[in-house]
Amino acid sequence: MHPRSIRLAALSLALAAATLIAATPAQARPAGTIPAADVTPSDTGPVYSATDRLAREVAGALADSATRGRVLAGTTAGPVDLLRARLGSRADRAAQAANEAVLAAKGLPAATGSVLQLRLASSATKAASAALPLVAAASTDDAMTSVAAYDPAGARILLDPVRVPGRAVLVVEVNVARAMEQGLAQVRQELADRGLTGARAARTTQAGYWATKVNAIRLSNDQETWIKGSAEIFNVVAGFGLDGQPTVNVVEMPYLDNDGTVYYPNQLLVHFNPYKYNLADVVMWEDDGDTNYRDLATALITALLTIVDYGTYTPLVTAIINAMPASWWTDDPDYVDSWYTLSTGSSGRLNGAAANGWMDVTPYWVQQL
Repeated sequence: MHPRSIRLAALSLALAAATLIAATPAQARPAGTIPAADVTPSDTGPVYSATDRLAREVAGALADSATRGRVLAGTTAGPVDLLRARLGSRADRAAQAANEAVLAAKGLPAATGSVLQLRLASSATKAASAALPLVAAASTDDAMTSVAAYDPAGARILLDPVRVPGRAVLVVEVNVARAMEQGLAQVRQELADRGLTGARAARTTQAGYWATKVNAIRLSNDQETWIKGSAEIFNVVAGFGLDGQPTVNVVEMPYLDNDGTVYYPNQLLVHFNPYKYNLADVVMWEDDGDTNYRDLATALITALLTIVDYGTYTPLVTAIINAMPASWWTDDPDYVDSWYTLSTGSSGRLNGAAANGWMDVTPYWVQQL
């Protein structure tokens, strides 16, 4: 279970539908499957389209017993890099093509290398039935009503997104941690090139400067489905630089693996030394596969270059959110929450504006050596 955005209306409808599916008698069909006529998968983004095609090819490659045995052994130990999985010439070519398509869809350079992996969907299926495994692409649709999977014979089977299937399922997905590392580095560089980062002259003294430290953080439980893989959380921290121009920093929170869990990172989130005012805003996002980092950088630059410093602090959250492409509210990256006007004196429990999480923070004096 991983952090996701709370789009309450859509999510409530999806969970209600999924609950009805789960409550319906199986009627002689395998546990975790649903009749194909009942639902139509709605995820049609470019990343999912590429990984779904690849899932069908990987499933076909598993018809070979030697390949199947090697892949199952590998995924039982952990995710397997799909460009190194040795699935056979056809599937290997498909993996290369899919990786190139995903890099393009995410705005990443070819030099990024492999960002696709294959993992076992659930530890509960490690001792699954002796039936041939199914292969599915990790959906990025938070309101999914089914999971499309393929068997080695090429048949398409729709699985219940709520009930973990009794049959082993291998998931083709983006290695989000690797993609985000490369992508956010690119975002930071593009922001720096436009003079929109804290790399400009910062206010420092011999003594040091104030920062905001996150002592504890928790995101709400949004009932994610078993098919979802790892999500990665990042924050856009924004304020006004000493020159009166908006400035941002992108801060990752790789430890936020599970909803409903309190983490104690002791992480510095806001560094006030590059800011004109003692205030900053935080917008939290998560990437579970579809983020186009080039679009993210463009959206941030577009939003920040239109903001004017009128001599008093103006919150930047709304401008950042409004600049995001409309598709990001139905695909990725998902908006998680936002915190307005953190100050050098902010302390204690701060609830997010979207009521999807809270942070316990304290002022922290960064002592210079």
